[in-house]
Amino acid sequence: MAWYKGAVRLELQPESSQQQTIRPTQLIVHSIVAPWDEHRLYAYWKNSTLESHFGLDFDGSLGQYLSTATRADANAAANLRADGTGAISVETASNTKASDAWTDEQVAELIDLGVWAHQEHGVPLRICKTASDPGFGYHSLHSAWSTSGTACPGQARIAQFRAVVFPGIVAKAKKPVPAPAAPSRPVVSLAHIKAAQRRDPGLPQGGTTYKAEGLVVEQALYKAGLLAKRWVDGSLGSKTRPAVSEWQERCGFRGRQLGQPADGYFGKTSLTLLGRAYGFNVKD
Repeated sequence: MAWYKGAVRLELQPESSQQQTIRPTQLIVHSIVAPWDEHRLYAYWKNSTLESHFGLDFDGSLGQYLSTATRADANAAANLRADGTGAISVETASNTKASDAWTDEQVAELIDLGVWAHQEHGVPLRICKTASDPGFGYHSLHSAWSTSGTACPGQARIAQFRAVVFPGIVAKAKKPVPAPAAPSRPVVSLAHIKAAQRRDPGLPQGGTTYKAEGLVVEQALYKAGLLAKRWVDGSLGSKTRPAVSEWQERCGFRGRQLGQPADGYFGKTSLTLLGRAYGFNVKD
């Protein structure tokens, strides 16, 4: 099953369960010849013996009706090949004469969808030379894709496909994907944490002195198994102090007198070790 994350899933039944699987090697674009959004097109397909994989509205919103690994009946012979290959079909909203150009939003979504088809299914970055040649195309490009002949998606859109959409797919698909940036580590102030430990216990329930930094510290204590999740609220109050004491003891600290627990107030070493273990930095 292949469902595009950029589309709302409007699955057609029984077609989704009953139609044969395909191995997509082409993506073919159409015009609906109607100003229909993806939901109106879904209602139409439900009462039709014909359907496409996708429906694209003027505003760039996209619906998907079948997995792209399931045959859609559009494109005629493109989905009837004996080797099991087939075409992804995309209907696009238009005026009632299919004489208008795609909107900027439609163009952007067609490019993104084309890149996905290339990455997900290996559709090659070329315009189909024949009706069975893998690649990208539009409905009227090859007569085998339309048994009765068609001018779909219209001359304005054919020109856009060749000048803007297909080159856009190629350019975006070939653009190197940047490596994800290393997540930045939060920074907490030792002075702020000490102040919060002094002041928060005397505040009304839920009161906080430095909530954002307190949350970072309490989340670390929670990850360490020392603080119940319900007390992770940014307030370094009486429920947090025993957890701090246990952390200090893990770090080798003890109370001033033999047998006493650690005092439960962070110093630079214990806070720095907590940050080192659970992903934050400490400043004075």
